[in-house]
Amino acid sequence: MRHLLDCLRDPLLDGMDIDGKNRLELHRRMLEKKHMLRDVFTEFHHLFRKLDQQFLSGSGIEIELGAGVSPMRDSFPEVMATDIIEAPHLDRVINAEAMDIGDTSVRTIFGQNCFHHFSHPDRFLHELDRVLVPGGGAILLEPYYGPFAEFLYKRLFRTESFDKAYPSWEIPAAGPMYGANQALSYIVFVRDRKEYERKYPSLKIVHQELVGNYLKYLLSGGLNFRQLLPDSFIGLVRLLEKLLSPFNRWIALHHILVIRKE
Repeated sequence: MRHLLDCLRDPLLDGMDIDGKNRLELHRRMLEKKHMLRDVFTEFHHLFRKLDQQFLSGSGIEIELGAGVSPMRDSFPEVMATDIIEAPHLDRVINAEAMDIGDTSVRTIFGQNCFHHFSHPDRFLHELDRVLVPGGGAILLEPYYGPFAEFLYKRLFRTESFDKAYPSWEIPAAGPMYGANQALSYIVFVRDRKEYERKYPSLKIVHQELVGNYLKYLLSGGLNFRQLLPDSFIGLVRLLEKLLSPFNRWIALHHILVIRKE
């Protein structure tokens, strides 16, 4: 499978430094040429907003951590776009484990595939408890832990692992993007749920769901691989996703969690 993935890797990314500033620029160029992938990110944005309105309340700023190349701000301009790397299209640099933000000043923190890159999740969760207003919360989209997702994520990236049995929450990452454990959300919020609830009683997990646009995500090639179908097939792929929805618990690739500060 490694040889197949090497063949599918988009040559635009040859020489990319996964922890360097050129990653954002190259990924932006990848996104510009893929309508199907932009559709995936837009669906993520609207799911974030729907869950925010459904489960969270209070007044305060809205922040996306690790906004990357498709910030939620593209769909909802009121959301501040941040990352750990300075980039012209983002509002500011922010360290999720030591936020330069005032106490009880944030209504919502959005995180799209960023939680599993935090080397010290406890620091991030302590910061959540500090910066969120009562009723506010965090909405995190992360790699799912079902059978197909586990099979794929263990083989997809050389720079990241997927180890559901890893004994610690802390990850010995070698850089912001290198060394992450894509199973971290499973470890913290599912496997070690009782420990999480003991340590963070005010940060309630109030909702979890599977994300159903995995076919578009796969066929688009994401930000690193060649697209496998032309954009003209988007409508057909959406239909297939709806037909396959009863099987999401086995074949979904992402899940989303809503954490509310009580």
